[in-house]
Amino acid sequence: MDVLMRMIFITGEVVLLTALLGCLFGGMWLTLFDLGLRPKYQRAITMVLLAMGCLAVAFFVVHLISFYPT
Repeated sequence: MDVLMRMIFITGEVVLLTALLGCLFGGMWLTLFDLGLRPKYQRAITMVLLAMGCLAVAFFVVHLISFYPT
């Protein structure tokens, strides 16, 4: 039961952190294009922000699995 509760809490935290990162990187994306960046760079910036988001989520998952109290 303890392992199940641990995984439920870790999953919940990862979902919350992913939503937070989505809002953060979405805001960065909008800010960059509102400042006058040309639409020509839209695909490249989207891929960079997506890669940064995936790396951050992977870091959160590894960190939570390693250091979450049992």
